[in-house]
Amino acid sequence: METKNNQGFLEKVFHLSENHTDVKTEVIAGITTFMTMAYILAVNPNILSDAGMDRGAVFTATALASLVATLLMAAFANYPFVLAPGMGLNAYFAYTVVLQMGYTWQMALAAVFVEGLIFIALSLTNVREAIFNAIPINLKHAVSAGIGLFIAFIGLQNAKIVVDSATLVSVYSFKGSIAAGNFNSEGITVLLALIGVLITGILIVKGIKGNILWGILITWILGILCEVTGLYQPNADLGMFSVIPDFTSGFGIPSMKETFMHVDFSRVLSLDFLVVMFAFLFVDMFDTLGTLIGVASKADMLDKDGKLPKIRGALLSDAIGTSLGALFGTSTTTTFVESASGVAEGGRTGLTAVTAAAFFGLSLFLSPIFLAIPSFATAPALIVVGFLMISAILKVDFNDFTEAIPAYIAVIAMPFMYSISEGIAMGVISYVVINLATGRAKEKKISALMYVLAVLFVLKYVMI
Repeated sequence: METKNNQGFLEKVFHLSENHTDVKTEVIAGITTFMTMAYILAVNPNILSDAGMDRGAVFTATALASLVATLLMAAFANYPFVLAPGMGLNAYFAYTVVLQMGYTWQMALAAVFVEGLIFIALSLTNVREAIFNAIPINLKHAVSAGIGLFIAFIGLQNAKIVVDSATLVSVYSFKGSIAAGNFNSEGITVLLALIGVLITGILIVKGIKGNILWGILITWILGILCEVTGLYQPNADLGMFSVIPDFTSGFGIPSMKETFMHVDFSRVLSLDFLVVMFAFLFVDMFDTLGTLIGVASKADMLDKDGKLPKIRGALLSDAIGTSLGALFGTSTTTTFVESASGVAEGGRTGLTAVTAAAFFGLSLFLSPIFLAIPSFATAPALIVVGFLMISAILKVDFNDFTEAIPAYIAVIAMPFMYSISEGIAMGVISYVVINLATGRAKEKKISALMYVLAVLFVLKYVMI
């Protein structure tokens, strides 16, 4: 009886049947999304510690910022999107703003905090919503497909299937790893990742519920078995660590006192501060818009006009999360593209987000378990989700070259330039220029905001 009451409560809050989903599907989707992005709990502290920040404090700040911002997404928009301190933005924070430009990390946190406040203002005044709605539907489909390629590329890199080379990238050399004597430390994990892709693919073909999550868990278990039998040997110098949870330090939550409320506004009126703040703002705004466009398009959440209902709530949760995250002591909090993995599992409501948020909360107490999830286990999920998302390219009108060429440019820019925001910028510029040059702009009724965006993007490339 209590279970039925709980289901009735969840139905009332999240409108499950209206969104063609159920509690089990949403919970699995939430766990899947969390598993694919749990790496941020390990990676973010490592990156920000290079800027002089306390690693334990950043871990706690990362988990809390993710928890709060994701709950806000569920409350404000009832969407299955999960937020956390963003990759790329954290690297810009540590290596460019602090180490290269000479800011203290406290000043960098102040820039993130102010950026979040501006983001909140833009969300409340419909500016970001207007930008979202101004982007043509074919470009929106292209963004979804481009994100698919982008996260697949991230997965290939995380698994070391694709590595740096004289040609920028090349396939991992098993022969080379054997010759170097590190096959048991590195080569075996690449092999496990490839096996993981096949396992996840087979589970999808067979229609197994929770296929992506099962793919992650099975690949991780295979890794544990390899470590137990000696086939996999951790090597910290190669960045290969134990995949078996380490409980020797117990379950205590690391203190956040070293980073909490440590924001320094002493240079807030300087030109350098404004440049840094606007750089954070630009990347955060268009990465978020790109992720919302791409994931929502894949989940068929866009209406007939290509608009996303309740987008203001989604954008507001992202903006508030950024400012709160800065106060906690972490870099820009943003909507994660890995949310696509939960959507691929059928997640359609805020219950997916609440589930993921709960696991971020749980991670504070069970950090040894979540920090042990290896990248070679989550990489197959990203690669397979990339396949699921790239299907959006089929919705692009390839009979109209003025639509198809900008869409193509947006798609290839994301993985090759390693940025969702760059893909949007290239897509918008090419869309406006091609349609203007061919006399199709008036016919297409391109909005004034698209012209403004195109000019701003061009100026960005000229000035930055």
